[in-house]
Amino acid sequence: MFYQNRNIFNILFEAIPEGVIIVNENQVIIAANNSAEQIFKYSTEELNGKNLNILIPSKYHSNHQNHFSKFIKSKNIRKIKHDLNLVGVKKNKKEFPVEIALNPFTVNDENFILALIIDVTERKEYKNKIESLNTQLEKKVTLRTSELKNTIKQLKELNLNYKKEIIKRIEAEKNIKNALKKEQELNGLKTKFLSMVSHEFKTPLSGILTSTMLLNKYQLSEEHEKRDKHIKTIESKVRYLNNILNDFLSIERLDSSKVNYKFTTFNLSKIINEVVYNANMLLKSGQKIIIPENSDDFILKQDEKILELILSNLIYNAVKYSPENITIELQIIKNGESIIFKIIDEGIGIPINDQKFIFNRYFRAENVLNTQGTGIGLNIVQAHLENLGGSISFTSEENKGSVFTVKLPLKHA
Repeated sequence: MFYQNRNIFNILFEAIPEGVIIVNENQVIIAANNSAEQIFKYSTEELNGKNLNILIPSKYHSNHQNHFSKFIKSKNIRKIKHDLNLVGVKKNKKEFPVEIALNPFTVNDENFILALIIDVTERKEYKNKIESLNTQLEKKVTLRTSELKNTIKQLKELNLNYKKEIIKRIEAEKNIKNALKKEQELNGLKTKFLSMVSHEFKTPLSGILTSTMLLNKYQLSEEHEKRDKHIKTIESKVRYLNNILNDFLSIERLDSSKVNYKFTTFNLSKIINEVVYNANMLLKSGQKIIIPENSDDFILKQDEKILELILSNLIYNAVKYSPENITIELQIIKNGESIIFKIIDEGIGIPINDQKFIFNRYFRAENVLNTQGTGIGLNIVQAHLENLGGSISFTSEENKGSVFTVKLPLKHA
């Protein structure tokens, strides 16, 4: 049957780039293309009529007979699989790795198998080289990492000793300067505090008084909307005054070291939802707050109320110092044993010359002097974070916005 349409068959048979061998159900080779001859280093005359075992290492002959019998009965096509680790043997008895696809077929009630064979010697060698290089690289990385750790350890010890020496040298000078500086600061703070309290309390109290008086004028049912507007004004002003009083209380406790932190384990989403809910009441027209969807994934052991105070302060600032129709974004990132919060706004930003003073108590940047505020919120946030083993930093550009970054341990030691 292989000699019908012989010319067409030979052209197609020899055009296949992979090795092709056809055997009957007795494992006798009845045809092999030129690619198969090149792979196994046999000529066609040397292969035709020979048992397939001449292409299989002798140690596999017994098992191969069983596999062949089962396969010829099943008549299932077997595609090339890259993980079988099959081996062929050349005429010179040299073994080499191959990949084989099998396709059984029947002609005139006689069963045959067409084997498609690929020599993967070069691929295997390349893979082995890659694995060897990776192993060498891993060893080098391990060695260099160990050396680097030792170097860092030595540098830390040197740096620690250097810092101790510097501290000893400047401690005496600091003690002398601090007494004078504190007295000067105290006098300045007293003056600033009285001026700030007078202004910050007077403005919202006047708003509360005005709204209260106007409420009495709106008695009709159709004036319900106007009454609600003034009630909301009163609520907003009272909340603002309450926040100021809480800030003053926080300062007093921080200064007198009377802060008693209460560390509990809680889900971060609880805090986020509470902070955003309260902040939404302060939003200007078109403003919105975006929070991450993965806040449920974070479990913290920290002071829950203090963390709420920190995030509230930063988000409220973002709302207050941003125009209408902008987005304020809260990002949460886990970094090792720490959690990082980023509060991103598109507000008025902080002038470059004022940025180094932004965490100073009662300090207010020049572009917010006409906006309500006490200048103590960021100072309180920084103090609490330092006590909790955390930190706060920021980047800002005037008229483009700010990004405040808070880093806090996931678990209090």
